[in-house]
Amino acid sequence: MAVALWFLWPLLLCSPCVLIQIPEELMEPPIITEQSPRRVVVFPTDDVSLKCEASGKPEVQFRWTRDGILFKPREELGMIVNQVPHSGSFSITGNSSNFAQSFQGTYRCFASNKLGTAMSHEIQLMAEGTPKWPKETVKPVEVEEGESVILPCHPPPSAEPLRIYWMNSKILHIKQDERVTMGQNGNLYFANVLTSDNHSDYICHAHFPGTRTIIQKEPIDLRVKATNSMMDRKPHLLFPTNSSSHLVALQGQPLILECIAEGFPTPTIKWLRPSGPMPADRVTYQNHNKTLQLLNVGEEDDGEYRCLAENSLGSDRHAYYVTVEAAPYWLHKPQSHLYGPGETARLDCQVQGRPQPEVTWRINGIPVEELGKDQKYRIHHGALVLSNLQPSDTMVTQCEARNRHGLLLANAYIYVVELPAKILTPDNETYMAVQGSTAYLLCKAFGAPVPSVQWLDREGKTVLQDERFFPYTNGTLGIRDLQTNDTGHYFCQAANDQSNVTIVANLQVKDATRIMQGPRSAIEKRGSRVMFTCQASFDPSLQHSTTWRRDALDLQELGDSDKYFIEDERLVIHSLDYSDQGNYSCVASTKLDVVESRAELLVVGSPGPVPQLELSDHHLLKQSQVRLSWSPADDHNAPIEKYDIEFEDKEMAPEKWYSLGKVPGNQTSTTLKLSPYVHYTFRVTAINKYGPGEPSPDSETVVTPEAAPEKNPVDVKGEGNETNNMVITWKPLRWMDWNAPQVQYRVQWRPQKMQGAWQEQIVSDPFLVVSNTSTFVPYEIKVQTVNSQGKGPEPQITIGYSGEDYPQASPLLEPVKALNSSTVLVRWQSVDPAQVKGHLRGYNVTYWWEGSQRKHNKRHVHKGHVVVPANATSTILGGLRPYSSYWVEVQAFNGRGLGPASGMTFNTPEGVPGHPEALHLECQSDTSLLLHWQPPLSHNGVLTGYVLSYQPLNDGSKEQLSFDLPDPELRTHNLTNLSPRLRYRFQLQATTREGPGEAIVREGGTMALSGMPDFGNISAMAGENYSVVSWVPKEGQCNFGFQIWFKALGDEKLVARLPPQYVSYNQSSYTQWDLQPDTDYEIQLLKEQVLLHQMAVKTNGTGRVRLPPAGFATEGWFIGFISAIVVLLLVLLILCFIKRSKGGKYSVKDKEDTQVDSEARPMKDETFGEYRSLESDNEEKAFGSSQPSLNGDIKPLGSDDSLADYGGSVDVQFNEDGSFIGQYSGKKEKEVAGGNDSSGATSPINPAGTLE
Repeated sequence: MAVALWFLWPLLLCSPCVLIQIPEELMEPPIITEQSPRRVVVFPTDDVSLKCEASGKPEVQFRWTRDGILFKPREELGMIVNQVPHSGSFSITGNSSNFAQSFQGTYRCFASNKLGTAMSHEIQLMAEGTPKWPKETVKPVEVEEGESVILPCHPPPSAEPLRIYWMNSKILHIKQDERVTMGQNGNLYFANVLTSDNHSDYICHAHFPGTRTIIQKEPIDLRVKATNSMMDRKPHLLFPTNSSSHLVALQGQPLILECIAEGFPTPTIKWLRPSGPMPADRVTYQNHNKTLQLLNVGEEDDGEYRCLAENSLGSDRHAYYVTVEAAPYWLHKPQSHLYGPGETARLDCQVQGRPQPEVTWRINGIPVEELGKDQKYRIHHGALVLSNLQPSDTMVTQCEARNRHGLLLANAYIYVVELPAKILTPDNETYMAVQGSTAYLLCKAFGAPVPSVQWLDREGKTVLQDERFFPYTNGTLGIRDLQTNDTGHYFCQAANDQSNVTIVANLQVKDATRIMQGPRSAIEKRGSRVMFTCQASFDPSLQHSTTWRRDALDLQELGDSDKYFIEDERLVIHSLDYSDQGNYSCVASTKLDVVESRAELLVVGSPGPVPQLELSDHHLLKQSQVRLSWSPADDHNAPIEKYDIEFEDKEMAPEKWYSLGKVPGNQTSTTLKLSPYVHYTFRVTAINKYGPGEPSPDSETVVTPEAAPEKNPVDVKGEGNETNNMVITWKPLRWMDWNAPQVQYRVQWRPQKMQGAWQEQIVSDPFLVVSNTSTFVPYEIKVQTVNSQGKGPEPQITIGYSGEDYPQASPLLEPVKALNSSTVLVRWQSVDPAQVKGHLRGYNVTYWWEGSQRKHNKRHVHKGHVVVPANATSTILGGLRPYSSYWVEVQAFNGRGLGPASGMTFNTPEGVPGHPEALHLECQSDTSLLLHWQPPLSHNGVLTGYVLSYQPLNDGSKEQLSFDLPDPELRTHNLTNLSPRLRYRFQLQATTREGPGEAIVREGGTMALSGMPDFGNISAMAGENYSVVSWVPKEGQCNFGFQIWFKALGDEKLVARLPPQYVSYNQSSYTQWDLQPDTDYEIQLLKEQVLLHQMAVKTNGTGRVRLPPAGFATEGWFIGFISAIVVLLLVLLILCFIKRSKGGKYSVKDKEDTQVDSEARPMKDETFGEYRSLESDNEEKAFGSSQPSLNGDIKPLGSDDSLADYGGSVDVQFNEDGSFIGQYSGKKEKEVAGGNDSSGATSPINPAGTLE
């Protein structure tokens, strides 16, 4: 059977005698197993029993002695002896009349059989009667007021400690304090009596716990005579009465010292130890410092103890000289043992005590002095030695040690037997242990003489040659630092002169459990999570487990499943709180070993609340001070860096806290400087590196007295909001600076540099308006705080000014200097300060674009503004249009507003133009392309022509061909001799005298590169009189023109013949109007008389409309004439409508100028140097046509609006072969002034009529 030795090894290593088990066939010496305590106190009605029980074989016989004389309980009347085996106890019955008092004495029990006699310790029997207070006549105690007195108690004596109480006739305890004290002896001491001590019922009560009774003394009448001449006197000790005394204290027991003094005033008691400090961990002071109690007295407590009674007149003292003594105690107690014949027995009896105990020996209860001289024993250094033992020498010995403080007794037998060797440990026992540990193989042998034990291996050789193997005296073999090769069989052999026996022990060494990676200590913030990991290895043949503990308690036992997540090797703790910190351990265990790895978790965070506040030194409130103390807050594992002290005034600002300052974290009190007349309620908040904690509970409220103001208002200003006044303003005082329930302000003013009398006015509001002043005159101003207790300190003088007027002069402009084509420098001369009529705040520079230098512009544009600080006389205007005319104005401004303006016109130099607009490529043939473009929106000068560059993209050549197109009116160019297989990049730039501008880039190729025209996803839909043909242009397909022809099917006489229309491929749709309802049409797409695509469509409706006979109404000249008249009427109506809605062509411009001037008026605090440009970024805006004209010059809309801007026509001409030879003009949409228009999407209702 396997045994886990690490549980058993402490038992195996104890003294051999404890393991002695006498075989059943042998006799057994007597052994006292139970006895009464050394002192037995009995009271009336108590049952009296003296115990004495012993074991032994053969049966033990008992006898008793009383006071050293044989006592036979069976023969005594009233005694009953127990009639049970192994017991000699007896009891006394009928103690109701205190019968036991006649049997008081010292008893001892002897237990004997054939092998010897065992003896009990001495048992002192004491019997007490019912306690009674001796009869006495108690006389009144008379004493004068102020004198001392002692009221005696003197209770009856008792064998057990009493409890004394002083009470009055109402069963109320007499109040005790430094003046009135009960001593250890029960007396009541008055250091000095007062008239309030005058009572006739001072009663001493004595509580006897043994009899469970309380008796009381006769009442004492204390009569105190009042006096008007109470004399002070220095202390005098009432107890002890002499100057010194000697005491003996028992080691291990408490020591109680007492000093009670009288005197007036009442003395205080101090305790001193001249030889060294008091042991603070064991000493306590009781009874108002009059009693010193020292616990667990030791030898080091020897020496002098001094009590000192003091008052204002002097002192008295008493010296206690304490000697520490000790009752006997064992150093080495004699032990019972079995011996074989011829052996030597030695019983050691070593004791200690103070004074040194006297040691005596007994054999079978008889003192050795009374034995014969021929005995084998001898006493050597306190030990009893017997040599050459024989079976007849079997005995029971007693060692007794005694001093004045107590007695020790020990029984030990010497049992001489002849027994063959016997091994009590079972044979073939299997032991398991892990590598590195210590194994213990048991071999408990028994015999007389004591057998020798040795351990052998399989080969019969001793195993002790290995230093890791070591034997114990009880036969156990220990093997330390176990290794795997220690596994095997071990043989224990026990032998004496009687026999020789052997058993085998099997040892299996397993792999030790190891924690490869244990949890690591962590410091985490409150509310976060932490994860501990634990990786362990085990012996594969053993069952194992891994558990997690916190502070030695399994976490599974906590039952907090939401808090902990445990999964074999991981422990995750969620939502950390301060209560989670502690020692966490991973425990890996098998039945053979347990290993544990610990980690400490500290949860950190902001501090806890300060638990308690205390205000002291209230007398300092008259000086507006108070002392605030607090208990330290819990730092939550991060040192407190500081404490923030705040206050609240529940009267003036409830629930609003103000900081009074911070103190270092190691400080727990401070004296606060307070403001007068504030209702202070304080709180304290601890702060560490994780932030502030919760504030403390509110303190009590203290109110500081009123006082005159200590501060005056700040930010005093004098400024006028009219030309004839001055508004004096200031920042009002905070309520906590009022120093009184209300506060007012004394305002004084006078003109600067005039030493005349001050004008003044007391107001409650934080402003005052001074009227009837001159314009912009400096004043000296003072504002002083006033309350019911007086005035504040003398205020400082502030300079203010009365109201400003508009500046009267304009800056003188100097010629504008052009820095580049879009930036100029504007300079001017500063305005005379006398003409400013106020504080010069700066200059407002306004400018706007008047037009391009190449043509006049009548349109109104927005203005730009720059605000320049007062100390500057120039500014740079940037972002201007090159080659343009501008108007600039400069105005000085103050707090009132803008002054008159000075202005001039300036021109910007010519610049490079913007990029051309709408560059399109049109395929002409396999080797030629036609380029269409529009001029730049921003000419920035006079266009001189264009630069066209192109280069092939996919032949590896980087050569770029470039040539000038000197005609600025040119809008198309035909490129020939292009490669049909290459794709080209085309770059077009407009030029002025300053050079070429930004380029527009397009990529494309010839018709051959694009392949056959592809009308993918072409479809047609029809209405009643129109049809829409739409298609999706192929990506990468070259743009080209083609004809689209609607041809009616059926009776052509009923349907008007429609001519073919020229359409651009990139147009993606075309709408044909003037179709007949309910008619089938064939749609043909033609290019150079080549059919590209053909499809059919039928219009909606109920039938065709028969054409009328030919007449002049159907002639083209008539239709054109009527159309012209209608258009002319429309134009006139539109002009009238514009005139009425705008109120004149240029009235809007004038109105806008007025609004801009008003908005440009700067405010007082406007930021200097701010630049705002409200003008358009482009000189000319794009027209709104979705398809621009190829050769028409584009004009900006504005004053040059014409009929062509609002309507358009399509003039299409073809050669005989159907090729395009005409011009195209597209419809323009009127642009918004200053804005850019984007091309509108082509729709079936409004198709584009141009080519791209």
